[in-house]
Amino acid sequence: MECREVRELLLDYQRGRLEPDRARALRAHLETCPTCTRAEAAEALLTDILDRQLPQHPAPLALKRRLAAQWPAAAAVRPSWWQRWGRPLVPAAAVAALLLVTMPLYYQRATERQPSEMVREAVNDYVRLLASPHPIDIESGGIHQVKPWFEGRLDFAPQVAFEGNSEFPLRGGAVGYFLDRKAAVFVYARRLHTISLFVFRAEGLPWPSGELRPLGRVQAHVTASRGFNVVLWQTGGLGYALVSDLDAPELLQLGERLVGP
Repeated sequence: MECREVRELLLDYQRGRLEPDRARALRAHLETCPTCTRAEAAEALLTDILDRQLPQHPAPLALKRRLAAQWPAAAAVRPSWWQRWGRPLVPAAAVAALLLVTMPLYYQRATERQPSEMVREAVNDYVRLLASPHPIDIESGGIHQVKPWFEGRLDFAPQVAFEGNSEFPLRGGAVGYFLDRKAAVFVYARRLHTISLFVFRAEGLPWPSGELRPLGRVQAHVTASRGFNVVLWQTGGLGYALVSDLDAPELLQLGERLVGP
């Protein structure tokens, strides 16, 4: 199996939905590929976070009583049909009604369009950063302290003009990975929200080609995946991935400052 195919099947693999032969092939690939192993761990961690933190919506008691009161009345209108078909359908109708009320989040997640490989990687890297006990290697003393710290640690010079302010303070930086290459990680904040900016070499990556929108002087791919907002763009041979659970309009405000005039 190739890495791209493995990453597309990780969620089905973790939930036991793959055929045995395909699951064995995927497991064998994970045993020999550290990059996909990290992606598999991030996928499992993200699933666990969402399962524990997303709100649940039980059916209101009034709705249950209203449904219970309406079903016998329907039976009295058409007794002959009810005697033959109505009663066996009651359990199925009850289950369907409760599912419609209690599982909107599950339905939204199940029907969400499959994100691109780069969007999945951006979200996975963001979750790894949140879960890390030491997400920052260099505490921020300003952008002119953080940027020089990357010298000798990367094979490129990250270009980030925005040094942070009171609205989006720069917390610090770290060295990370984005797909198959090293990345500079800049960590900003907005109130209680953590915002990560990954900067990496842009060439050779499967950049999303559709749904581009202006972001300052560049065209950016703006989307949401699994509860997180993602902004992707490239300029000057470098790629940028901005990720957070912050509302999209505020995240785009930061994106415009990062892109610069």
